[in-house]
Amino acid sequence: MSMQQIHLDGYLGQAFDNIPVAMIVVNAQGEIVRLNRLAESIFGYAASELEGRPVEVLIPTRYHARHAGYRNGFMAETTPRPMGAGRDLSGVRKDGSEFPVEIGINPVETGEGPMVLSVILDLSERKQSERRIQDALQQKDLLLKEVHHRVKNNLQVIHSLLDLQALTIEDAGMVGMLRDSQNRIRSMSMIHQTLYQSQDFAQVDFDQFLGGLLPRLMESYASSAGHVTIDVQARDVKLPINEAIPCGLIVNELVSNALKHGFTGGRRGSIQVAITQAEDQHIEMSISNDGHPIPDELELDHTGSLGLQLVQLLTQQLRGKLTTQRAQPTCFTLRFQLGATA
Repeated sequence: MSMQQIHLDGYLGQAFDNIPVAMIVVNAQGEIVRLNRLAESIFGYAASELEGRPVEVLIPTRYHARHAGYRNGFMAETTPRPMGAGRDLSGVRKDGSEFPVEIGINPVETGEGPMVLSVILDLSERKQSERRIQDALQQKDLLLKEVHHRVKNNLQVIHSLLDLQALTIEDAGMVGMLRDSQNRIRSMSMIHQTLYQSQDFAQVDFDQFLGGLLPRLMESYASSAGHVTIDVQARDVKLPINEAIPCGLIVNELVSNALKHGFTGGRRGSIQVAITQAEDQHIEMSISNDGHPIPDELELDHTGSLGLQLVQLLTQQLRGKLTTQRAQPTCFTLRFQLGATA
């Protein structure tokens, strides 16, 4: 054993070969002085094959030209640090195959002068696990996208069947009931369409959803409503699907009611739909209009209207609170806590 090795043994200690991480010692000339058993294993060399050879033999050829400059900088360091922080690093095995690594460098003073102790972690298994996880996430996203697409398509089929049924019915009241059911189905279908087009399958962009729903409702009730405009304020509000579907149906019912009953006789006016999300995850949604007021004799908690009964049931599902202002303007305000339905 050479004098240099004896001095290194004194510095590194007897446990050097048994440390469960790969370690390589490089001198100021860039020559490999010593490596432990795990370093032999991951690089595929015996220690005798590497000692005295330039460290660049363990580095991809494309990095050789730059590495000498980096190495000189390493020797000037006085504190340990990671090598190539923020960059993907690779090692080269004896058979020429590359593998991802993470390297920590420790400048040290020895009896033979300054050297660098490198700790090398083989990231192959970690990278493979990350790829497997990424593949699984992509498959999950594709599956969720397909589910939303199929649900939307199935709801559209039901919508079309109701359309065909309406063609065979002459009773105007019955046709109106079918139309209301179609609008409810379309509301749910559009939520799944919004998710299908989204990058986030857990959250519905409610502004985007309302932008698709409300013009369709305006078209549906154009014959019974006067000249009505709709204003939407829902920027940056994203709801989980468990809350988005009830909220979508509530908007559908209350806007439909306003168009059917608030602007009869050619009355002009506007409808406002606003939804805000507070920092404490409370949601406030209001649907208001300046049309005909709600008659005092109409008991909203005991109305025969299926739409208003549905609004009450959906409010209970959200564990929220619904308040009503009958006139100037007519306004329904829903407040609930996100996650309360879980």
